[in-house]
Amino acid sequence: MHGPGSSGWLLVALCAATGAFCLLRMRSSVEVQRRAAGGEALMGFGMAAMAVPAAVFTPPAWTWPLWAAVFGAAGLHALWAARASARHLHHAVGAGAMVYMAVVMAAAPQGAHHGGAGIPALTAALLLYFTAYVLVTGARLAPVAAVAGGPGSATGTGPDAGWGDRPELARACRLSMGIAMVAMLLTM
Repeated sequence: MHGPGSSGWLLVALCAATGAFCLLRMRSSVEVQRRAAGGEALMGFGMAAMAVPAAVFTPPAWTWPLWAAVFGAAGLHALWAARASARHLHHAVGAGAMVYMAVVMAAAPQGAHHGGAGIPALTAALLLYFTAYVLVTGARLAPVAAVAGGPGSATGTGPDAGWGDRPELARACRLSMGIAMVAMLLTM
């Protein structure tokens, strides 16, 4: 969240590239994957916008409540989708973290965009969650031998799936955003 120049730009690049890749993943033939990719693209681009160094651009005060509303709506959508699958709870936590950061930024004095802001216990809990998420997701990216005609082939995740339907690419997107979220929370 508006960290130092070079690290801020690296975070912007990581989040924007992840958001762009998630937009490409929306071309999947599997509806569930398209919807998840759309939410992840929103998260990636939102994180990229929030990470722009303050020395380059300080958004007007009205943008933070707007971000809180957008990600609040995304969080409610993720909670609604969690009725069908618990994996959407991670999206709800991510959207909640974005709402939290936007509210903290809105409450911060103009120009004070990082360091010591927010509720320390909530920031620590979010840091713990996303750090654990990054470690678990990174471990799941370890290569696993695919079995031709296995159970994943009917859902577009088998060996003949398009590149946008590959589960390891979706995990890599989520891992990138998890790493970015940890970096953003560390700057609070």
